Amino acid sequence: MRKALVIGIDDYPGAPLHGCVNDAITIGSLLETNGDGSPNFAVRTITSNNGPVTSAVLHEALVELFRGDAETVLFFFAGHGIINQDTNAGFLVTQDGRKPSWGVGLNEVIDLAASAYPRIKSTVIILDSCQSGFAGEVTGLGSSGQFSFLGNGVTILTACHREGTAGEINGHGIFTDILVDGLRGSAADICGRITPAAIYSHVDQTLGPWDQRPIYKANVQSFVVLREVSPKIPLEVLRRLLTYFADPTSIYALDPSYEPDRGEEADRLKHIPVDDDNVRIYRELQLCNRHGLVVPVDQPHMWHAAVHSTGCKLTALGAHYRKLAEAKRI
Repeated sequence: MRKALVIGIDDYPGAPLHGCVNDAITIGSLLETNGDGSPNFAVRTITSNNGPVTSAVLHEALVELFRGDAETVLFFFAGHGIINQDTNAGFLVTQDGRKPSWGVGLNEVIDLAASAYPRIKSTVIILDSCQSGFAGEVTGLGSSGQFSFLGNGVTILTACHREGTAGEINGHGIFTDILVDGLRGSAADICGRITPAAIYSHVDQTLGPWDQRPIYKANVQSFVVLREVSPKIPLEVLRRLLTYFADPTSIYALDPSYEPDRGEEADRLKHIPVDDDNVRIYRELQLCNRHGLVVPVDQPHMWHAAVHSTGCKLTALGAHYRKLAEAKRI
């Protein structure tokens, strides 16, 4: 069982936001299904346009999220965040939040996640709020009196560090806009799997050095797949890497029978017939080449490798996926 709680708050008295409700609705919709329409998370979405999101409402929803057994739970929050400097406590700000109790404490969220293990095997917490990088810190030894503390199976991804701000643009949070792009497929691996680590890498690479900087923290033994989209290379093709390459360092020999479009070499090669089975294999190897799993040997392109009878070989990434196929993990 996989369930997600998605929160978006725009309507703060005196300090309204403009993209959090949109972000929550978009994230909730994406998480409900995989790319092929199959069920993914059972999502509960709470947004301020449908009623007040008070500390009591958020607390009750969080308690319910972590109640019972589950394979994975996900908590997404878009809204204001703040650190009370007097008490060094971080908060997700609710609509009724006031100093010194601004809403639901970040440590409360982390404690709920930690205490749920192993009933809940994996927890993913995604926060698009200011100073959200405070999540996972407790008072103790370390830089500025802090050290990172996460329970087993917990992953945290935040829009910014503990002193940072989370910006909005064009009706969406800057962080969540990139997050959505990643969940739609930009952060997927070759097999179409999207993990929190891949999302972090996607966000980190997209934001410039002068922009808000995301934070990623995890205490996990295996990565959680947040969503699956169509593989970049069909899985059956990845499995056939074992057939094409006897070992990770072997070369698959090519010759002109693999290439039907011989261009300027057509006259020189007209005595060599095209083999339809070889063409099928060649197209699969070309697809692997486009995604960095295969490279031509001693030639600039796969076309040259075929018409000049050299071959192709696995890259380090290709050898990795061959190993996964060999271990029957594809």
